[in-house]
Amino acid sequence: MGESVPNPASMAATGPPPLRSHAERTLYRRWLMFGSIAEFEDPRFTYRRLFSELLGTFLLVLVAAGGGVLHAKGEIGLAAATVAPGLMVLAIILFMGAVSGAHLNPVVSLAFALRGDFPWRRVRWYVVAQLIGATLACLFLLGIFGQVEHLGATLPGPGYHAWQAFLMEIALTAGLVSVVLGTASTAQNVGTIGALGIGGYVALAGLWAAPVSGTSMNPARSFGPALVSGDWHAFWAYVAGPLVGAAIAVGFAWILRGAGGDAAARAAASGRLEELLPPPGDPMVG
Repeated sequence: MGESVPNPASMAATGPPPLRSHAERTLYRRWLMFGSIAEFEDPRFTYRRLFSELLGTFLLVLVAAGGGVLHAKGEIGLAAATVAPGLMVLAIILFMGAVSGAHLNPVVSLAFALRGDFPWRRVRWYVVAQLIGATLACLFLLGIFGQVEHLGATLPGPGYHAWQAFLMEIALTAGLVSVVLGTASTAQNVGTIGALGIGGYVALAGLWAAPVSGTSMNPARSFGPALVSGDWHAFWAYVAGPLVGAAIAVGFAWILRGAGGDAAARAAASGRLEELLPPPGDPMVG
């Protein structure tokens, strides 16, 4: 890049440096958003983040849809099928949340962007990676089980209509995204606290609301089984509901904590790969 940006310690002591040109101001804004110019520009970070989202969503949907298949076959109970995705989310956040932020869900990526914690230009690629991961998980399940019970698709439960599932998904997703945004900000510590809070919420929501809507809260989780099984029945409820719920959660976050964009939230939303990977040209790299 050829231009330097001061480190956080020196800036904290002396204040922001004089910015002489538009280019310097642009670089400085990017440094404020992502910790450094290298973090923002390094292509190593881009493909790792996208692979992290693909892999994480694959694992989440493998457990969520796979649990639905096995429950439909009578091999596991509903409680197991609903708690397992929460435990998987907890594990994913702990083992690779620092790589990509472990969004695993298009509406989480959108919510972070709406809060100013995540760049809009990355949202579409995160969503594509999430949809691919969900689809691969369902293709895997199809290869093992065949076309069994819509491959764990999220559908309104017996006696419930799509509009009821839609309303339930709004409420559940508003709660989920509120937990995500709250634990990914200076309101709480990120990392273990976020993993426990988000994983626990997913499990709790499933335990009481699965009979109504299947507790998707995630368009990617619903997309994979719908695409591979070909059953798009009530799919709209599992896109529109989470989108509305996420928008409500962003409003809640603004009321509770004001505008987004704090350093902890940006780090949680985007990952902190610069702290995990050696710099280019490091002699310790093979």
